[in-house]
Amino acid sequence: MYAWWWRVLPGPWWVRLLISLLAAAGLLLLCFTVVFPALADHLAINDGTVEGN
Repeated sequence: MYAWWWRVLPGPWWVRLLISLLAAAGLLLLCFTVVFPALADHLAINDGTVEGN
């Protein structure tokens, strides 16, 4: 998959690296702003299982 990504990108290696870094940063931003908040409502992360006295 990574070889395919590298072959598809245009330009010399430094342009490919820049495009890859920008794509990774965009994907990370999308995950933190859209995907993770949408999933947080469906996960029981903050629900405690031990009751305090």
